[in-house]
Amino acid sequence: MMWQITDNKDWPALEQQFEWVRVMASVPQDARHHAEGNVAVHTQMVLEQLQQLPAYGELSPQEQEIMWAAALLHDVEKYSTTVHEPDGRITSAGHARKGEMRARQILYRDIPAPFHIRETIAKLVRYHGLPLWVFDKKDPQKAVIMASLEVNTRLLALLARADALGRICDDQADLLYRLDCFEELCRDNQCWGVPRAFANAEARMNYLLKDAVSPDYVPYEQPQTQVVMMSGLPGAGKDTYVQQHYKEWPVISLDDIRRAMKIAPTDKSGNGTVIQVAKEQAREYLRKGRSFVWNATNITRQMREQLSSLFFTYHAAVTIVYVEVPASRLLQQNSRREHIVPAAAMERLISKLEVPSLTEAHEVVYQVR
Repeated sequence: MMWQITDNKDWPALEQQFEWVRVMASVPQDARHHAEGNVAVHTQMVLEQLQQLPAYGELSPQEQEIMWAAALLHDVEKYSTTVHEPDGRITSAGHARKGEMRARQILYRDIPAPFHIRETIAKLVRYHGLPLWVFDKKDPQKAVIMASLEVNTRLLALLARADALGRICDDQADLLYRLDCFEELCRDNQCWGVPRAFANAEARMNYLLKDAVSPDYVPYEQPQTQVVMMSGLPGAGKDTYVQQHYKEWPVISLDDIRRAMKIAPTDKSGNGTVIQVAKEQAREYLRKGRSFVWNATNITRQMREQLSSLFFTYHAAVTIVYVEVPASRLLQQNSRREHIVPAAAMERLISKLEVPSLTEAHEVVYQVR
């Protein structure tokens, strides 16, 4: 069965069904870039333009639904990021990044979507502005290569074209020219509609972590130690996965350390101590060249990057194992745990969830049920 965000795509019906659609009409935009009006007007124009583009008609029905949902959600977080600047401008810095997380939250909990579809939409929302502004980046080549590891650049360009056409502005011709240049940049770097291929995982991580390195360079030295970093919401089944796949490996568990030290999860200073103890255990294993599992929630990229930085320092190969179950099952499993996470805390964690990607580790395993 084909997934749809909704079967009624009439705008009044969307406003009635979704609160996050209703608020769009109250969000202003800078007239220099969006003379058409507020976010609701712009989003409707984007949806209309998207469906008129020949490339959209060439997509499969499921891909069309994905693109339609991404267009509907692409500015979903402008309402929380829009600011009236002292000089009279209206800006919404950070709305794409917040929009990715909001889209994921909506499609995980409120309108359940299959994992691959949900993440495709979330990443389209996250990167929807990149095709228009990639040449303003410090390193445009690395920007498109990194993006290709998380999102289909061909679909991304299609969304960006609808976004550019679905507005009234003086520089529309320039925006469309930028999109053509984005496509050529992707083609030149072998990442148009496909992830940029690397010789091996170490070559990919070497390119992503260092400056002024060719994506074709292959490091001679390969990692000898392996670190498995678990990631997932509480109750998703991380402990079970470790028992099934890494039973013989040493495991550094923040929960176990916390309980042994009798530190409550709500004790922020105590949790800092727990992490330091865990990191010292990790250093011992890394110095000895011994592979191990780091078992904790690690639901944000910042959490994972702090750990990966330590592991990479010791030239370890990092595998992130992301474990997920449907929201309804997650709450059921949490209620059966010996150490239950309060409902309010679980909601906060869901709202912060950032799914790992190949830009973060040598390998990412998605254990999604």
